[in-house]
Amino acid sequence: MKKAEVYILSGFLGSGKTTLLKRLLEDERSAGRKVAVMMNELGKVSIDSDSINDDVALKELLGGCICCSISDKLEAQLQGLLMDVMPDVIYIETTGAAHPVEVLDAILSPLFADKLVIKGIITTVDGTRWKNRKTLSPQLQQLILEQVRHADFIIINKMNDLKEMEQASITFEIQSINPKARCLLTNYSQVSIAQLRNLSVSFEKESMHVDLNLSTFVYQFKKAINHKSFEEFLKELPDTIYRIKGYVKFDYSEQPFLFQFSYGMPLYMKEDMNMPLNLVFIGENIDWNVMQEKLANLEKQDKISHE
Repeated sequence: MKKAEVYILSGFLGSGKTTLLKRLLEDERSAGRKVAVMMNELGKVSIDSDSINDDVALKELLGGCICCSISDKLEAQLQGLLMDVMPDVIYIETTGAAHPVEVLDAILSPLFADKLVIKGIITTVDGTRWKNRKTLSPQLQQLILEQVRHADFIIINKMNDLKEMEQASITFEIQSINPKARCLLTNYSQVSIAQLRNLSVSFEKESMHVDLNLSTFVYQFKKAINHKSFEEFLKELPDTIYRIKGYVKFDYSEQPFLFQFSYGMPLYMKEDMNMPLNLVFIGENIDWNVMQEKLANLEKQDKISHE
C-alpha cells in the first residue's frame, strides 16, 4: 500500500515558511511527484495560496487554528485528499500560532494514520525575532520555544541582519534547546532540499519512526481486550506520551469506543458502529518496539469477564 509522506512546516508568522514551501514545490515538480498542500490561515482570506501552481492539489483551512477549531474539517479534507488525489507527498503549512504536538494530533486520524509517513517537522525561525523574543508576551515566547523544541530541522532565517556574534549566540541557544535537530543559518529559507528529504528513518515496521523528536506510532488491534488491563497499561505510560487516540473494543461490548488520551487523562465515548481498531500514539523519546510488545500482550491475555 502506497503511503503519503507528510512534512509539517512550522514557525512563527513571517519567519519564511511560505518561501520554503515554494522551494520544496519547485523540487517536487522537477521530480514529477504528485503533491498536495494544506495551508492553514487564522484569518478568513488566505494570502499565500496564489503562490501555489495549478498542478498542486490545495486545501485551505481558514478561520481557525489547525489544532483547535477546525481539526474536524482538517480530518475530512485529508481523507478526501488521500482518496481522490492519492498524493506522494503532503505539505502542511501551519499558522504561526500552531503548536507542533497539536498539529500532529490534528492530522493523525485513526481512520487513515496508517496511510501516512510523517517525515518530520521543519521549523523556520526569524533570527531577529528570536533575538528580541523577550519583548513578546510570555505565551508567544513559550510557543516559539515549543516550535523549536519539537522540530526535526530548524532553519534560522535573516542571517544577513545579524552580526557574527549574534549568529553564534542564536545557534548556541537553539541547539541547547533542541540538540537533536539539524540547525541551519540562512537567508530566504535557502536550504539543501536533499537534507530535508533525508529527515525520517524508519524501522522495519513501516508505521514507526525514529530519529524524529516527536514520533508517531499506529497500533492495530485484531480483537477485543480487557478493560482493566488496558487501564493498567495506561497508568504505566511514560510522561512523554503526549497523545493517544483511536478506537478500542473491550470484551464486554459489541461496539468499539472512541478513545482519547492527553495529559494523562483517558476519555471513552461509545460508538454505535464498528470502526477500524487503530490506536495512534504521539510521543517523544519512546521505544515503540517496547510499546508494540505491551499492546500485543494485552491481546494475548485470556478474556477476563467484566467486573
